[in-house]
Amino acid sequence: MPPKVDPSEKVEDSSSSKTSTIITISTTIFLRVCGGEAGAMSTLAPKLGPLGVSPKKVGDDIAKATQPWKGMKVSVKLTIQNRIAVPEVLPSASALVIKALKEPPRDRKKEKNIKHNGNIPLEEICKIAKTMRFKSLAVDFKGSVLEILGTCNSVGCKVNGKSPRDIQAGIQSGEIEVVEPK
Repeated sequence: MPPKVDPSEKVEDSSSSKTSTIITISTTIFLRVCGGEAGAMSTLAPKLGPLGVSPKKVGDDIAKATQPWKGMKVSVKLTIQNRIAVPEVLPSASALVIKALKEPPRDRKKEKNIKHNGNIPLEEICKIAKTMRFKSLAVDFKGSVLEILGTCNSVGCKVNGKSPRDIQAGIQSGEIEVVEPK
């Protein structure tokens, strides 16, 4: 196994006599965690140990960054540079839809199989589609809205008081106009 690279190590440049070249290595790790909770150290340690980062500190940083998503599973992108981990929350479409329902945070260990029977306005669906546009495989914005409506159908909520399937049919037939929010 090759030796660990020290990110703050000075490296001598052979083409000139300068020794001030510093190599900084950036590593990205993706994790799926429950919002507002520090992840299990046993899962973080094998990923972060070779990079020289404290799993306990990173777990606390993740818990602090995912506090608005308490009780929901979200993806977290950890960018590690110079032994400093910066968490970035990457919410899924279902997490955004559930958050738009404005339901109170739940204890995932006590409450199972929750029915999400709220109502979301179509404008909110368009905002979620704009947020998720970078992950969408749709060609245009209308396709992204249809994807989010499919997520609403699987979550079990209504859109403008109607079934998401009815809204999808209206968008595809041209009865309902979808405009990208600014």
